[in-house]
Amino acid sequence: MTSPQSPNHNAEFEALLNYLKRNRGFDFTGYKRSSLMRRINKRMETIGVEGFTQYIEHLDLHADEFVQLFDTILINVTSFFRDRDTWDYVEAEIIPTIVANKSSGEAIRIWSAACASGEEAYSLAILLIEAVGLERFREQVKIYATDVDEDALNEARQASYSQRDISEIPAHLVEKYFEKTNTDYLFHKDLRRSVIFGRHDLMKDPPIPRIDLLLCRNVLMYFNAESQSRILARFNFALKDTGFLVVGKAEMLYTHNNFFVPFDVKRRVFKKVSHVTLRDRLKNLGQSDTLETVDRLAKHVRLREAALEASPEAQCIVDLNGFMILINERARSLLNLGALDLNRPIQELALYSRIIDFRTHIQEAYIATHPVIMKEVQWTTESGEVHILDIHIVPLLDELNHTSFGISFIFRDLTIYKRLQEKLENTYQELETTNEELHSTNEELETINEELHSTNEELETTNEELHSTNEELETINEELQATNEEMHTINEELRVRSAKLNQINEFLDSILTSIGGGVVVVDPDLHILVWSTKMEDLWGLRNQEVQNKNFLNLDIGLPVEQLRQPIRACLSGESDRMTINLDAINRRGKTIHCKVTTTPLRDHTDSKVNGVILIMEEQEI
Repeated sequence: MTSPQSPNHNAEFEALLNYLKRNRGFDFTGYKRSSLMRRINKRMETIGVEGFTQYIEHLDLHADEFVQLFDTILINVTSFFRDRDTWDYVEAEIIPTIVANKSSGEAIRIWSAACASGEEAYSLAILLIEAVGLERFREQVKIYATDVDEDALNEARQASYSQRDISEIPAHLVEKYFEKTNTDYLFHKDLRRSVIFGRHDLMKDPPIPRIDLLLCRNVLMYFNAESQSRILARFNFALKDTGFLVVGKAEMLYTHNNFFVPFDVKRRVFKKVSHVTLRDRLKNLGQSDTLETVDRLAKHVRLREAALEASPEAQCIVDLNGFMILINERARSLLNLGALDLNRPIQELALYSRIIDFRTHIQEAYIATHPVIMKEVQWTTESGEVHILDIHIVPLLDELNHTSFGISFIFRDLTIYKRLQEKLENTYQELETTNEELHSTNEELETINEELHSTNEELETTNEELHSTNEELETINEELQATNEEMHTINEELRVRSAKLNQINEFLDSILTSIGGGVVVVDPDLHILVWSTKMEDLWGLRNQEVQNKNFLNLDIGLPVEQLRQPIRACLSGESDRMTINLDAINRRGKTIHCKVTTTPLRDHTDSKVNGVILIMEEQEI
């Protein structure tokens, strides 16, 4: 097989992805290559195909292979109330918040994206019925459950689950919401009408609008960074301003704070970031069905936000109502601000109270509608480091009516320059001849500044890599869970077969016990295969002591050598049944007459002799 690192290998893999997109409409080009290649390689190993080019040829010849391939790629690992802590939080905090904000008769709209076989959608239905009651649920609640896999959607529409599938649901809820059939449990048919299943590609199809709660768990981690941004932009568009997004436990959205901010980090619950003017523009574009234009506009906005993020100067933007809208990386570091400070009033932030006359200068900028500069403001960081800042308070003006709709704060850090200026002045006063040394010092300081900036970028890159690794581990965990379910099924089959075998052995023991005499069965080499309990009573040897030993070599009270000829006659087919009476001494030392009957052990298919059955009965003297 071609090396996974070779350019040719990558070209063949991309050709396979384009083939699937062209022939079956499945676009996997936005998925992470590492996990996607691993899943496809697993399917190729299963059918014994080497090389992606050869696999394309195999798909051309075997149309049914597409179904198996998509089942391998689209891992449908789900269950009722999966990750119970998250569901408890949704039940206790999110759903009551959504219900409380709804007026009488106003619709509650829920979206379960990548719903697989439907367990998540029906879990939502159960919680909402418990929260609002059955009648209100039927009138107001709509749950949209979407997935790209049609087979999974068909299974979800059936709403039929095994005893194992519903094991995580409390017993009183199972009794309330499911109907028991012969082998499975069916979610009540009349409640299914409020759950709408449909095929939806997160990368291509328009989002479902006006959503109050959107669940998309353990899905984003399969996509690359660009695809994640596109999907999250659609989710931002889909959610109401008061809406919630719940993602998987490995999906933190660190680099997407322009779309969502954390609401509860532990349970991976996020709130939508609202852009007032952008929202209106996107709404108008959406009404004209120009989705590509919406994406292009969103990219331009992200580009401007990325430029702000990359700025070496600390910068924050506050809207007309005084809420913090944007904070770049330098501002977060210098002013000790974080993602949780977004959408908070500036009056609640520490910098508002710690900077003297800050409020006065902000009001001046609003009234005069021109920039105001606060010179050489002293700022002490949490680590105790003192910075000297020039704060530029710049009103953001509407181009049409020249009114202010926000303020940009630019914090220019003059600390290094102030320190350098002091050093230069002191050095000039002490000794003018040290000019070259000062020049060298200046270069060293600039170098250190560049190294610090480079180190910061490396740390950000490392954080991204760690986050990607975490998503990859979560992906592998999903695959292991799927494999574990397969092993559980196999183990269950083995248990059933073992039980049947035990029944057969018990039945055989019953037969042997019911026969009046002792029974011994030997193979063609005269090795003992069966030694009944009655044989133990006659000769004092237990089954474990004689297994696989030559019958004629046993040291018992029976003259076994006299049975050699009858046994050989049965093995050769000369006789079907022979009876011989022998004098013997049983295990108690008593002399007895022993009647021995020999019968061939024949195969039920071809009558081949596979051994000899000997039945020994004690006769009265």
